[in-house]
Amino acid sequence: MAHKIQAINAYRPRIEQGNTVQKPELVRELSHATSLVEGVVSLTMSELKFRLIGYLRSGRAVKVDGIGIWTPTISLDGRISIQYRPDLAFDYDLNQPGRFTGNILNREHIGKTSQDLVDMWNEANPEDLVN
Repeated sequence: MAHKIQAINAYRPRIEQGNTVQKPELVRELSHATSLVEGVVSLTMSELKFRLIGYLRSGRAVKVDGIGIWTPTISLDGRISIQYRPDLAFDYDLNQPGRFTGNILNREHIGKTSQDLVDMWNEANPEDLVN
C-alpha cells in the first residue's frame, strides 16, 4: 500500500532547480546593472549581512521595502534563527503571469487537487493503491 505523500510527490508540479547563483555572479550582475564597481557591490553585500546580524541579535526585525522582512526567533533550546517573509510586492513580481522562464516538471498537473494526484497514482499503480 502506497502512502498519499508518495502519490502526490510523484505527480505534483515541481520547479527543476538550475545551478545556484553564487555571490560572484550576483556581484557581477549588480555591478553591470548599477555602474558600481564589483568591489563596492561586494563590500555593500557583506556590510548588509553584518548589519542584519547586528539588528537581529538585538531583537529587532529588519524590513527592506520591496524585498522583505527578517525577524529573529528562538527555539526551546535557545537557538536563535531567522524568519524571512518576502515583501508582498516581491511575491507579486515573482508571480507575474508568463514571466517564469525556468522549467516546470509535471506542468500539466498545475491546478489539480491532491485527490486528483492520488487518483492518477491509483490508476497507474493498481498493485500499490493509496487508500
